[in-house]
Amino acid sequence: MLNLIGTYECKADSKGRVMMPSALKKQLAPVAPSGFVVKRAVFQPCLELYPMDEWNGLMAKMGKLNRFNRKNNDFIRRFTAGVKTVELDATGRLLIPKDLMSFAGLSKELVLSSAINIVEIWDKEKYEQAINDAASDFADLAEEVMGDVNDDDHGIS
Repeated sequence: MLNLIGTYECKADSKGRVMMPSALKKQLAPVAPSGFVVKRAVFQPCLELYPMDEWNGLMAKMGKLNRFNRKNNDFIRRFTAGVKTVELDATGRLLIPKDLMSFAGLSKELVLSSAINIVEIWDKEKYEQAINDAASDFADLAEEVMGDVNDDDHGIS
């Protein structure tokens, strides 16, 4: 499983091209030849960049959903709305489609934030606002999400 690390500030040009930060590009190098999928995030005003293998694994899980259940069909349609395949070009740039740039309210200043096996693509101001808004609730969230984990191998403190 891919385990990406880091948060990086970068810029998008007028065409939506983003130079992938070298440290992130190095981490993505093993999966870059297969390409990526970029999609709208479910819970936040940002985009999610999935390496193709990660995307295919997720689609295999979703493919097991019963398509004769209306909620499943609605979920699949909304989850995959606006999905695009993208690749890094020869110079290491990622072209973010205009409709997805608009959805996420991306401007020139961006933040690429690792989220375990995917990369979130944020407008810098929106990212900072989301982090600041969540700061006071993070201790409660950490306790709720990780509090029942009784595995000493994680070293989370």
